[in-house]
This record gives sequence, structure tokens and C-alpha cells, in this order.
Amino acid sequence: MKLSPAHPRKHARIEIIPLIDIMFFLLASFMMVSLSMDRTQNISVDLPPSAQASREFKPDMLNIAVDAGGAVWYQKNRLSIPELRLVVSNRFRGDTNVPVFISGDRQALHGAMTDVYEAVRAAGVQKVSFAVGGPEAPSAP
Repeated sequence: MKLSPAHPRKHARIEIIPLIDIMFFLLASFMMVSLSMDRTQNISVDLPPSAQASREFKPDMLNIAVDAGGAVWYQKNRLSIPELRLVVSNRFRGDTNVPVFISGDRQALHGAMTDVYEAVRAAGVQKVSFAVGGPEAPSAP
């Protein structure tokens, strides 16, 4: 006669579905963090102050800088106005919704900024903004 045990024997199981969910969560988290680590390369300019400035840099933006001498810079490369127009039109053909930020030095001439603005608008870009610095701290007497 064969007697069965009082407690039925349970078979060990490893559930892998929650492990797969955790791995996808970690993958997505690392991808989002790596996207936010991408920094744009641009030259340093002394921006004019603004009381309502907000910092907004994204990898898909075009950041164009105009230095105090009126030279135009894009990704640490000095460009002429026709070269700038070509670069902007090439990016615009790839993405018609590309935002452009123009940052000018405090000492940059208005004419140099206007030339850059006209070159960007001639390429067909609709989203053009001017970057400004944050409010200046009051100087101590």
C-alpha cells in the first residue's frame, strides 16, 4: 500500500516575466538618462540680461552664436553667412520643425544679429528664438 504525504509536494518555479519587466524598465531608464546627458557644443558669449530668461537646450536644436566681433559660430565652427544658410537649410530639409536659437554677445552689433536672423528665415525656419542671459545680480556697494 502506497501512502501519499499529508502535504502535497510543490515544484519549484522561477517566474521570469517580472524579471523581463524590470529589465525593460532599466533599459528605458538608461536610455532616457543617456539622452539627457548630451550637451550642445557652442562658444561662450556674454548674453544680455533678461528678467524672464529660462534655459532650454535640446539636442535637436540649432544653436547659433554671434560673438562681439560679429563672427558667426555653429558647434564651435566659424561660418560665413552663406555657409550658415547652407547648414540651416540642410537641417531644415531633414526636420521642418527644427527650432533655432540665436545667441549674441552683449557687444555684438545689431546688423550682425539681423544678418543671422535673415539667413535662418531665408532657409524656411519658422521657430527662431534669441537666447538671453539671466537677470544680473545687483552689485554690492
